Amino acid sequence: MSETSLHPAPSEADRNRPWWRYPIVWMVIAGPVVVVVASLITAGVAIRNVDPVLDTSPKHIEALKDTPAVQARNHALDASRQPAER
Repeated sequence: MSETSLHPAPSEADRNRPWWRYPIVWMVIAGPVVVVVASLITAGVAIRNVDPVLDTSPKHIEALKDTPAVQARNHALDASRQPAER
């Protein structure tokens, strides 16, 4: 096969087309546009659903220090959670 049959020369009509008429241009532009739209959606979700600010004052930290131990103790002493007697 000759080189000209693999890659034919563009016709006069193809050479005179404006850039936006080539599909490859829109494929190249579509990637960044999709990323920008996705980032705006993500920013909107993050702004609408803000997490609350935690109270890190020493008084609040001291009150929460033993919370896991107290919860575990109360869970173990709960009568409804004890195994049934045989």
